[in-house]
Amino acid sequence: MGTRNIVWHDASVTRTERNKKNEHESFVLWFTGLSGSGKSTLANAVSRKLFEDNKQTYVLDGDNVRHGLNSDLGFSPEDRKENIRRIGETAKLFVDSGQIVSTAFISPYREDRQQVRDLLSEGEFIEVFVQCSLDTCEKRDPKGLYKKARNGEIPSFTGISSPYEEPEKPEVIVNTEEYTIEEAADLLISYLKGKHLL
Repeated sequence: MGTRNIVWHDASVTRTERNKKNEHESFVLWFTGLSGSGKSTLANAVSRKLFEDNKQTYVLDGDNVRHGLNSDLGFSPEDRKENIRRIGETAKLFVDSGQIVSTAFISPYREDRQQVRDLLSEGEFIEVFVQCSLDTCEKRDPKGLYKKARNGEIPSFTGISSPYEEPEKPEVIVNTEEYTIEEAADLLISYLKGKHLL
């Protein structure tokens, strides 16, 4: 099976037209960090603020996407790679539709995050490193996953038995030990306004 007989069709409504109508740019806020760092909570807080400011916004959350689109994938390095590849392609479609899409995935490997960045145009991929120490993430443990990982019930758990590669040059670093979620969301909104994306 190949793409030899598949032809790309240009849309009748362009992304530029959608952005003009929406009165904002479309882009990806890629939240990455350890489990329990606050990625999903922060992504949703930012999305709520954007929505209340009449922006077109959507959150792609790691757990939610694994219930449907990626329900066939496990947590091996290969499956993690495919998980992020699919999310990248999905996020690209959202950007084309004029949305501000926030993705909340551990996305532990730099190479995979770079591949998503390469899918998008300059300035469309904003990597947000949700920084939080392993110790604090483990104390929070909102889903009880660290406890299971320490007991050997979850193989290949990021931060315990599987690596997490911190971003080297993220656009934004937000430390959720230093800032409340509300403060962190405000920081991100200020960043976006400063870049004239809103």
